[in-house]
Amino acid sequence: MRDPYTVLGVPRSASEKDIKSAYRKLAKKYHPDQNPDDPSAHGKFAEATHAYDLLNDAEKRGQFDRGEIDAEGNPRFAGFGNGGFGGGAGRGARPGAAGAGGFSAEDILKEFMSGFGGQPRGGAGGRAGGAGGAQWDPFAGGMGAGAGAQTRGGMKGDDVVVNATVSLEDAHKAASIPVRMPSGKMLNVKLPEKVEEGQQIRLKGQGTANAFGEPGDALVTVRFEKSKVFRRDGSDVRTDVSVTLYEAVLGAKVRVPTLDGSVELNLPPGVDTGKALRLKGKGLYGDGDLYVNIRVVLPPGGDPDLEALARFMRDQKPYKVRD
Repeated sequence: MRDPYTVLGVPRSASEKDIKSAYRKLAKKYHPDQNPDDPSAHGKFAEATHAYDLLNDAEKRGQFDRGEIDAEGNPRFAGFGNGGFGGGAGRGARPGAAGAGGFSAEDILKEFMSGFGGQPRGGAGGRAGGAGGAQWDPFAGGMGAGAGAQTRGGMKGDDVVVNATVSLEDAHKAASIPVRMPSGKMLNVKLPEKVEEGQQIRLKGQGTANAFGEPGDALVTVRFEKSKVFRRDGSDVRTDVSVTLYEAVLGAKVRVPTLDGSVELNLPPGVDTGKALRLKGKGLYGDGDLYVNIRVVLPPGGDPDLEALARFMRDQKPYKVRD
């Protein structure tokens, strides 16, 4: 794993906001849904997500900056001394790595599994399953990972990737939503403040179980569902409101939907169909505005008086609305 600062393209002095912004850009660019036929993009997405997870955690970031953990998040060991078991292991050795003349726990487990016909595949960090069929991997947590599952490496189970479809209203309120895991288990997931399309929420320990260590995590990818009421335009939101002919001519107070619930809007006299009235600060997360498009609706079935008025205006008071 490369240096997480290099992966995200930020300096070591970067603020939390800078790190978040850099990750969002990379996530949008390399997300698997945007690059279904580009394996290299999938790898870059996973790398960026791992880098963000490390730097977004203040404790882990401090440990990394002090050299206490490596880019994978594994502790760095200086060894147990010249006379101890595994003595002489370098500072950068990963947990369980063999010292001079010693055996690691990983080596012992591999040797144990080989005795029963297992086929462990080298060190941690590989994908479960591969050419020639699924293989049981004591370090991946079971048979080959399913679609979207990823192996974190070390003594940990697989991560699983789950898509969650979220309404604009729930995203706006940072609500808690039900999410079904591949196992069928339902979890109540709290959305982050100002969640973005494609952003991933990591649920610790909700991935694949591992008989030899802790379970993997679940990565919940947020997808905005198409709303029947609102249309998103960046941080702005648009909606349509129908009004009667007399409300459009004389003005009125009409109720309009917003992401925070309905509010009353003062409709000025003589408003045109298609005109957008702005409600400042009523857009997504309060960062944008709400634009209400007015649609004038005529009475159903026609009206003789209205038709007479229309003929009078056509013949006596015509006006131009087109070139």
